[in-house]
Amino acid sequence: MDEGQDSTDAATARVSRRALLAGSAALLATGATGDRWAPRPQAGTGRPDDPFPTGGDDGSGADPQPRGADAIRAENDRPGATDWTIADGDARPRGIEGFTDRVSVERGERVRLYVRSAAPTFRVLAYRMGFYAHRGARLVWTSDDEDVPDQPPATVDADTNMVDCSHWVPSLTIDVDSRWTPGQYLLKLVPSTGSETFVPLVVRDDDHASDVLIVSDVTTVQAYNTWGGHSLYGDERGTRRRRATVVSFDRPYGQGWAQAGAILGDTFEVGMMCESMGLDVTYTTNIDQHARPELMRRHRVIVSGAHDEYYSLEMRDGLEAARDEGVNIVFLGANAVYRRIRLDRSPLGPHRRQVNYRSADADPLDGIDPERVTTAWRESPARRPESALTGTYYESNEPGLSFPMVIVDPDAWMFAGTGVTAVGHQWPDAVREEYDRVTPSAPTPRRLQVLAHSPVVCQGRRSYADMTYYTVPSGAGVFSAGTLLFEPRLGPVPASPASDADEPDAQVRRMMANILTEFARGPAGRRRPARPNLDRLDIA
Repeated sequence: MDEGQDSTDAATARVSRRALLAGSAALLATGATGDRWAPRPQAGTGRPDDPFPTGGDDGSGADPQPRGADAIRAENDRPGATDWTIADGDARPRGIEGFTDRVSVERGERVRLYVRSAAPTFRVLAYRMGFYAHRGARLVWTSDDEDVPDQPPATVDADTNMVDCSHWVPSLTIDVDSRWTPGQYLLKLVPSTGSETFVPLVVRDDDHASDVLIVSDVTTVQAYNTWGGHSLYGDERGTRRRRATVVSFDRPYGQGWAQAGAILGDTFEVGMMCESMGLDVTYTTNIDQHARPELMRRHRVIVSGAHDEYYSLEMRDGLEAARDEGVNIVFLGANAVYRRIRLDRSPLGPHRRQVNYRSADADPLDGIDPERVTTAWRESPARRPESALTGTYYESNEPGLSFPMVIVDPDAWMFAGTGVTAVGHQWPDAVREEYDRVTPSAPTPRRLQVLAHSPVVCQGRRSYADMTYYTVPSGAGVFSAGTLLFEPRLGPVPASPASDADEPDAQVRRMMANILTEFARGPAGRRRPARPNLDRLDIA
């Protein structure tokens, strides 16, 4: 989010976004199944260059587990849950709060859960997110009733305002065994008295070179987390001078993070969509992008969530390297790759503290390692504007901003079968909250095709929001939605009862299904090269 925006407005914008995402737990619209969107891959085919088979022993001693599209179809044939959501997810105070010592694990690993509650006991219900015949989740594991330990108060660092609970007592250790199909999970913490809450966890499959890799942007979730009084934007009242310069993953999630869409890193709807289509999809987080950036090159398409703002040097370099080797990328939001961060170790493990000073003068690394100074990516001393990767340049935000998305290239391949046939076709209310614009004065890919060029008025200024597609010599294609709250449109119902949309946008879903299907085939630019049109649209 733009630092020039008043911090109170910034907090309001985020809360507004959470409210709109809160309804994402509902079901996909009737008839909007993968069969309408795209052909399902044939069972057992897999990638020609995939060094890993679609089946194999996971080392647990259990029967071999299927992999690839077969695994996704088999998983989604299992019965889904109907009672996994939390009705009062934004209410405060919560009856229980907690966090895990890792944002992701592989099967065969353990994760420790830290809980605080006034209730004497609690239990955990682990739900895997997916399609599940429109239900959105499946109950995979339930704990016994566990005692709630006494936890000491959080500490707040006087220099950085970092809130830390790494000294808490572990409440439960969870063995993630072969029953946990790789995917996105919500651990529902259920106290014996009081309201419930969610803690997110991703179960990875790093050995499988899936066609589609969905990345939960947990660094952005943590940047906005005000639990304990401070986030990277301010305190709980939105006071910017009390913002933290370091935030820790060793603490619970604050208000607004008890709903599925936001706490999963804004990828819940696209995950449901991929699984309904039977695509070969796996999941990771951007902490894992940082720790193992080379793994991104082993997939055909990487999907970034709706607000993927906070990137380390390793994350940025790894994603660009993947693109330059032919890996397609989907950016499902705006304001992506905007803030540069560092990740430091905590007592609970590596990459648990997120550093962002906003200013080269304030950052203790100023003058030592320019590539790691935590300014915006577009700022000195190591200027690398996000547009060189995303194709679009973040421009502005305003709480409540809402304008139609205006299609300007209806002949583009991704609109096939959508019903979009004319220049000027509009998707109502599709440009929301924050937006990007094609800005040729910033680094811009040479083969850039503008798909939508939408007039907006933001903070009193007339401008445009742009949805784009570009291709590079490696053959990779990169799609950018160019606006927030676009990813929830892939979901089943209006994002919240307050939404003015009557039903989910089937045209948006069909467009995205076209993109995912084509991108999952490999370097899209070899078959679908972008058709530059900036001159025709008079974008300068």
